[in-house]
Amino acid sequence: MARYTGPRTKKARALGEAIFGADKAFERRKYAPGQHGGGNKRRRQKSDYALQLMEKQKAKYTYGMLERQFRNLFEKASRKSGVTGEILLQYLEGRLDNTVFRLGIAPTRRGARQLVSHKHIMVNGVVTNVPSMLLRPGDVVSIRGKSRSLDVIDNSIKSKSDVRNWGWLEWNPERMEGKFLAYPERDKIPEKINEQLIVELYSK
Repeated sequence: MARYTGPRTKKARALGEAIFGADKAFERRKYAPGQHGGGNKRRRQKSDYALQLMEKQKAKYTYGMLERQFRNLFEKASRKSGVTGEILLQYLEGRLDNTVFRLGIAPTRRGARQLVSHKHIMVNGVVTNVPSMLLRPGDVVSIRGKSRSLDVIDNSIKSKSDVRNWGWLEWNPERMEGKFLAYPERDKIPEKINEQLIVELYSK
């Protein structure tokens, strides 16, 4: 199964959240797609399993992951001492593609994955093409020298100077690089995901 490349607004409406970023079409119709999705129609209450599955799908599509990748990351989080759901979100935020997006180097996570895959990004001075790479505190993410003049990178950095105001990231505009300071606390992560439902789903 490949990554989802279908209609993004339709998927966002199905999950009830603008998971792919600002979306005017979603704002106009914040109800499920299809003939039974109208906001004023009576709908059956979702089962606990349906709610848990939807929350997992929301997280998976938000961070652009495949099912097996997501499951493996959950298992990694469950083996670590602490609150499993919170650790899972910390790992999701610690992925290289997500960090490139958070730093404002790319306008979307999908764009960030492409930059990494095409070897425009370096970690600690070494070029990497693995978007799923998990960063560790202290790692430095930078733009490859000959890639700094790319329009997509230049435009994103100029238009999203406020994106880097996260407590766990530090951006150096002169060197065009960011440092991953630490895994973020749960209340600092802006995504509207109920991680406890995901834990309950995988604990069945």
